[in-house]
Amino acid sequence: MRTQNLTLLTDLYEITMMQGYFETGNQDIVVFDTFYRETPSGGGYAVAAGLEQVIDYVKTLQFTPDDIRYLRSLNIFQEEFLKYLSNFRFSGSIYAVPEGTVIFPREPIVKIVAPIMEAQLLETAVLNIINHQSLIATKASRVCYAAQNDGVMEFGLRRAQGPDSGIYGARAAVIGGCCGTSNVLAGQLFDIPVKGTHAHSWIMSFPDEYTAFKTYAKLYPTACILLIDTYDTLKSGVPNAIRIFQEMKAAGIELKNYGVRLDSGDLAYLSKKVRRMLDEAGFEDAVISASNDLDEYLIESLKIQGAKITSWGVGTSLITSRDCPAFGGVYKLAAIQDKNGNFIPKIKLSENTEKVTNPGNKTVYRIYDKESKKIRADLICLEEEVFNSEEDLLLFDPNATWKRTLLTGGTYTMRELLIPIFDKGKCIYTSPSVMEIQEYCTKEKDTLWNENMRFVNPAEIYVDLSDKLYHLKNKVFNELSEAKYSQAPSRV
Repeated sequence: MRTQNLTLLTDLYEITMMQGYFETGNQDIVVFDTFYRETPSGGGYAVAAGLEQVIDYVKTLQFTPDDIRYLRSLNIFQEEFLKYLSNFRFSGSIYAVPEGTVIFPREPIVKIVAPIMEAQLLETAVLNIINHQSLIATKASRVCYAAQNDGVMEFGLRRAQGPDSGIYGARAAVIGGCCGTSNVLAGQLFDIPVKGTHAHSWIMSFPDEYTAFKTYAKLYPTACILLIDTYDTLKSGVPNAIRIFQEMKAAGIELKNYGVRLDSGDLAYLSKKVRRMLDEAGFEDAVISASNDLDEYLIESLKIQGAKITSWGVGTSLITSRDCPAFGGVYKLAAIQDKNGNFIPKIKLSENTEKVTNPGNKTVYRIYDKESKKIRADLICLEEEVFNSEEDLLLFDPNATWKRTLLTGGTYTMRELLIPIFDKGKCIYTSPSVMEIQEYCTKEKDTLWNENMRFVNPAEIYVDLSDKLYHLKNKVFNELSEAKYSQAPSRV
């Protein structure tokens, strides 16, 4: 995999804040959490993706002489600070959930523990990478769920918002469940399957449709998917495709990975007609593939209508996540280490309840029903907390504390989600291959309940706070509120 230096892939204010910390001598060790507040498309879960690219970014994080010259030309940075940047390397620690993990709002998915200047610099790039790939992996997972185990191919490169979006979007789509991509460069970079057939222009470049099909079948006899809607799907496309398949069979060619593709028209109606024609001709195992501005909602509708499509090509709506084009992940300061090595909790207040952050140096435990292996809840807690799954565990909604669930000891299991990625500047984690991540993601989705997967009003997996973290949050909140009102001018 090729990597590039993305050190300047940041907002200017990250570097101006760094200079401010430098000038004031602030070398505090801090904790920053990356999390999201609302699941894309109103879904019941999201899929984490992009960690490998975050790792590559951190590994190559250094200001080159050209970077320093450019920053100097802005005339806002002091020479001593630029000298510091020229020797900059990340020395902190990073914890993250593995790629392919199903995730939920408000829980940390990447945690940075580092000197404040270093942690501040990472914000923009980490969010850029995690937000994009998690968005597309989540969208792909939804599309694949709608397809009900049919193959789904990503082929949105030409509609992606630029090369990087197409390349890393294809990677994320395969993590989310797609069986392959049309993007050849993504296939090369990430060792993922590349797939494709031919365009209408192939058919139109020949004197007639039959000749175009025959030529294509001769070139690709073991991957012969013929596009049948260039002229007339039922009167021309299907009959010519059947003729080609009959000729191949008569010539002793084993028919495998063969079939037809629809790219326009009433896909439900046409696929049923096409299936009947193929079956009557003796080609019951021929694939019927479909494209044409598909998304999870249209695929679900086609399934309900009894469409005979067995393979799906999804482009624009997948690679752009057209109905929800932003993931909305944020990066917030959660704690500052004091001189004794203790982390002092920090909180961001807001009139919007969902924007009030969770303070402290935290981790996340996933709680499973022991019998079904399904997720019961996620529990955000302070890093030092220890739990025993043989003991009763009381869970409660931190925003509606009367909503409570008591898990009896022995009926549940727990798994810590955040794992070490960097330790004191050294990467201690090896990323799996994309196909291995896809396999892991499939297992992760099996831990969701069917009710979590539906597209309309999905059941919620609760993300709760431990009792200790809940009381800490209230304590910090109350202390800040008291300080705020004690400084407010009297109305009298």
